[in-house]
Amino acid sequence: MDFQAILEEIHKEVQPAISQGIVADYIPKLAAVPLEKFGMAVQTLDGDLFTIGDAEENFSIQSISKAYTLTLALQFIGEDRLWKRVGREPSGNPFNSLVQLEYENGIPRNPFINAGALVIVDIILSNSKNLSQILLDFVRQRSDNIGINFDAEVAASEKETGFRNSALANFLKSYGNLENDVNSVLEAYFLQCSLSMNCVDLAKSFMMLVNHGLSPWSGKQILSSSQAKRINSLMLTCGTYDAVGDFVYRVGLPGKSGIGGGIAAFIPGQLSVCVWSPGLNSHGNSLAGTLALELFTTKTGMSIF
Repeated sequence: MDFQAILEEIHKEVQPAISQGIVADYIPKLAAVPLEKFGMAVQTLDGDLFTIGDAEENFSIQSISKAYTLTLALQFIGEDRLWKRVGREPSGNPFNSLVQLEYENGIPRNPFINAGALVIVDIILSNSKNLSQILLDFVRQRSDNIGINFDAEVAASEKETGFRNSALANFLKSYGNLENDVNSVLEAYFLQCSLSMNCVDLAKSFMMLVNHGLSPWSGKQILSSSQAKRINSLMLTCGTYDAVGDFVYRVGLPGKSGIGGGIAAFIPGQLSVCVWSPGLNSHGNSLAGTLALELFTTKTGMSIF
């Protein structure tokens, strides 16, 4: 299949949608990202890489990082202990909902909404105080790029405006679902979200999920095949927040989005595909990015269904 030609077709067809989204203006650093940016990368399990547009320009991956921290937390404490503190169901509410967390007595609905991600960070901190280095090493190895780093300005911008996340963390603490100091958890979470990567990095990093837990770059079994299946299923049902039903209907792939405008998706056993377009829809997912992925599965005839 000529993936390069397909990416070029998609690039042309999504142009009208690129200007229709709205950048995440509630985080000042993200508000400054030009709306017209668009990149896309496809990495196959056979080792081929295809790109279009701004695929090699770094951006703030934000909540896509939650797939990495979930993997680390599973490695640290295993499934039985982890799922006592976080649920596995779609939220049906915005990713930063306070109401749902209170209603469910401090047990976040899933690990990809903000409250769930804060619990995941807490688990990692309880097992290793140096989350930043562990996460960097993990992401660099999964992406086969030792140059990946955090964006200190984005982290600072998140901290200055992260009042709702602070409220979520304090709610969790009040219900006994945070073991560590609230400020320590928030600092680590803001840093996690500030990871600066590009479409190629992300497409490569998700190959461990494409390859049933085995990283093709290091040759290491990062997750068991069963654990990879679990994460893949959660990304299908919870990876794009309260728009997950529409995303799965249109795209037909498990994926993880971030308010930086990135979406990483994949087909187990075949390929990963990442798209970046900073203009968001009302659910906080990339507007043109969602369309691009829909076009990709339509034009290739490839999805998990």
